[in-house]
Amino acid sequence: MAAMRVVVAVLGLGLLAAGCGGSGPGADPGQQSADPGVPAQKTFKIAFSQCNSAEPYRTVQNDIFKRDVKKLGAGYELVIQDALQDNSKQISQIENIILQGVDLLIVAPNEAAPITPVVKKAHDAGIKVICLERNLVSPEYDMFVGADNVAIGRMAGEFVKQYLTEKQIADPIVVEMKGLLGTKPQDERHQGAREHIDTVPGVKVIEEVANWLQDEAKKRMETLLQANPKIDVVYAHNDPMAIGCYLAAKDAGRDKEMIFVGVDGLGGQAGGVKKVMDGVLACTFIYPPCAAEALQYGVKLLNGESVPKEVILEPTKVTPENAAEIYEQVTVGAT
Repeated sequence: MAAMRVVVAVLGLGLLAAGCGGSGPGADPGQQSADPGVPAQKTFKIAFSQCNSAEPYRTVQNDIFKRDVKKLGAGYELVIQDALQDNSKQISQIENIILQGVDLLIVAPNEAAPITPVVKKAHDAGIKVICLERNLVSPEYDMFVGADNVAIGRMAGEFVKQYLTEKQIADPIVVEMKGLLGTKPQDERHQGAREHIDTVPGVKVIEEVANWLQDEAKKRMETLLQANPKIDVVYAHNDPMAIGCYLAAKDAGRDKEMIFVGVDGLGGQAGGVKKVMDGVLACTFIYPPCAAEALQYGVKLLNGESVPKEVILEPTKVTPENAAEIYEQVTVGAT
């Protein structure tokens, strides 16, 4: 199949063994039929290898998969494996998934380079594979479903640059709170944003790494506040880190001195869209969870239908002007 790229605009092992029996990848004896004259119904077994369920964005993905697989009915079974942000654990889990003979593997890689070989092994074993929103070193899968992190970074960088320019801030200080090093989103959100931020006259960018986690970002920001009497903007690679930085600045009585910009734009009371509505974040950018789309295409793969090699979902900018309108649309379970 020729590679295609589609752009879409959008707003435990024991359990695995119990639910995924078979003699090899894709093997399935089918459900027993009460009538021997009626063929047994095929049950498709789907495994989702999640890089780290502790992140709110990842929890939303898990919830979408559970909800939507349930809607598919009795012919589909799902197991979710949590790698706990550990490459070796994710590799081991995928090795076991291969042995259990699932029909479809959806994988959100913890890091690209370490996970690529085991995903290739799964694909070579005949398992249909969808890579979810963190790409691999090479396309060892049937398709990739994600969003454009470089574009999100550019949008964030453009917002920061516009803010600094309009405020006419001399020698501005920007904190860039980065995600887990070695992941594509971290690298691409950094790359895209700096294309704009680095063009601001006199700008100084202070880079820190908080591994996507709010508590780590708060600790890193506490240290930065002590060392830097002037900070004008915090750009974090996801909303939890942006919120952690805000909480540190608030505790220090300095939250009004700077603005906070994030990425993810999740719904719910703790999500980034609500934090824009509340004035905690000046702006966020919706990075679609991609789970619903991945499952839709996965069902097509399982039923022998052709799918594009790549589907890219477009980001959405969220500001105080449109946050209330967007809020309900990005809440999991609303549909």
